Amino acid sequence: CDIKEEYNYSRSYLSRSFKQLNGVTMKDYLTDKKMTHAKELLERGRSVKDISTILGYSTPYNFTRAFKDKLGISPKEYKEKVAKALSEIFELDYEKILKKVKKNSSIETIVKRIDKEKADKLRKWIEENSLYSGINIDEDTKRYYPYSNLASHIIGFVGSDNQGLDGIEAKYDSVLVGSNGSISKMTDAKGNNFGDEGESYSNPVKGKDLVLTIDMNIQAIVEKYLEEACIDNVCTDGGNIIMMNPQNGDILAMATYPYYDLNNPYNINKEELKAIWSELESAEKSNALQAMWRNKAIADTYEPGSTFKLVTASAAVEEGIANADTAGAFACTGRIEIAGTRIKCWRYYRPHGSQSLRQGLMNSCNPVFIGLGQKIGVSKYYQYLNKFGLLQKTGIDLIGEANSIFLKEEKVGPVELATISFGQRFEVTPIQMITMVSTIANNGKYVQPKVVKKIIDSETGEETIIEPIYKNQVISEKTAQDILSMMTSVVAEGTGKNARVDGYNIGGKTGTSEDGVNT
Repeated sequence: CDIKEEYNYSRSYLSRSFKQLNGVTMKDYLTDKKMTHAKELLERGRSVKDISTILGYSTPYNFTRAFKDKLGISPKEYKEKVAKALSEIFELDYEKILKKVKKNSSIETIVKRIDKEKADKLRKWIEENSLYSGINIDEDTKRYYPYSNLASHIIGFVGSDNQGLDGIEAKYDSVLVGSNGSISKMTDAKGNNFGDEGESYSNPVKGKDLVLTIDMNIQAIVEKYLEEACIDNVCTDGGNIIMMNPQNGDILAMATYPYYDLNNPYNINKEELKAIWSELESAEKSNALQAMWRNKAIADTYEPGSTFKLVTASAAVEEGIANADTAGAFACTGRIEIAGTRIKCWRYYRPHGSQSLRQGLMNSCNPVFIGLGQKIGVSKYYQYLNKFGLLQKTGIDLIGEANSIFLKEEKVGPVELATISFGQRFEVTPIQMITMVSTIANNGKYVQPKVVKKIIDSETGEETIIEPIYKNQVISEKTAQDILSMMTSVVAEGTGKNARVDGYNIGGKTGTSEDGVNT
């Protein structure tokens, strides 16, 4: 599958002048004979050269500070005048602003993230009142996401200081932010320079750009139909979909519903919670926000149900225990007894009868796979779980990945093995499941999933390609092709017929899981 559009974004820095720090000279910051480092304020921006789709970028904003050593020499009326102007321009509480202006500190932040119109209004007031020191308007940048909630659980968001807090914003924070430049200057107590020999400069380093594996068109389509499915089927806990290229591990789409607005990540996305938000305790609000931000595709576990029969079939074929098309190899009587425990087929009321393995997979017949699991044995079965990557995290380049929940091998008896064989009484993550299926589709070779395709140096243009990470050959190419052939039959003639699309060769496996399984 070719990537037609790439997501690319960064929190790159664009350098500014070292000579003056936003209109306030160095001596405004130095009150004693010492070496001081003034961090250069830098704008978070990015180049759009050769980029077709920008998913997030940095845009300038202003914030206002009052330098109290300057305001401190003013009379009471003057402080009140300043507080009144600031509260009116920025629509803030006058008493709170006056308290800040009167506060005994050298610098006090009055307001952050103000737009240019209000900043210009304050500049005009400063000029009209000839107030050339005491109030400073600093320019910084804020993150802006032009597609709002698209791929929200992948991208994540940043905090008030532009630090990555979730998603790739957090995972690749050190790559995206770069580093500030600085000035070191020696002065005396009066702020006089010691000359050039007392001054040193450190240049800023721009942050790098990331190009994601996500295809915007696929992501948008996935999100649209996931939302429809969750609403139509009243999925109160939401849902998720992952699309992965099995040849190289690229995640083409990853959606978790309900989505949230990246530009307003603290606005809750559920109407029932919005109605009572003001009544909730702070801990309840925090839990609700954490749940909203949670990428369920990698962080939540679930019981996979009959989709897991692909693992059992793969192990059985690879070990020579079964093959796809031996007629009458299995017989379904509607139930099977294991160690005194009777386990039903889902169609116990009308047994499947005599079947080949292909037919057993097409019919999703539990007794077929229970029998295969008993023949494979606990030790060998757990070897395949390990080789398929189902006993450890995939290592995808996102934060918050969870691991599966299986019984320890030594605690698995005949009944436990039977339920595992058809996908019940354990839990895996969606990313583990799609990686397992991708292994089969990739001729039996495991490839690690990833969401970052390459890293671009925003100064030199040099690209660092994130190469696919291939691991072990889990099953042979022959076995993989046999399983794929049987998966095609599932969609063409079996329980997956609703997934058929004329003109396309589609393979799959249906499954039904039980909610709230405690393993």
